[in-house]
Amino acid sequence: MYRLSYAEIMEDAPDLGRERERAAFDRALGLLRSAEARGAAGPERTAAVGSIQDLWNVLIADLLDAENALPEALRADLVAIGLWNMREAGEVLSTPERSLAALIEVNTSIRDGLQ
Repeated sequence: MYRLSYAEIMEDAPDLGRERERAAFDRALGLLRSAEARGAAGPERTAAVGSIQDLWNVLIADLLDAENALPEALRADLVAIGLWNMREAGEVLSTPERSLAALIEVNTSIRDGLQ
């Protein structure tokens, strides 16, 4: 089976790629919002935070790829945002009373920027 690289998908169908990125953010944000609204602790909160960590792991890897066609300064800014997300995710996992609001706000802004 042939698997297209992310760069190939973006080159051939950038609108489709952006739509997939938005969908991934929407899914992760939905989990975060649900966990925050329920005041959820334990597995629901861990799964919600894990979803944003997984998303940023993929995005950071792509942003660091030499084949990524985004301007270098934009890639660096997005990697910095991704690293902040990873630190914040670790903090909310280690501090159950910490709100998910910052993760929700930042990632909503990033998702909205994909429009």
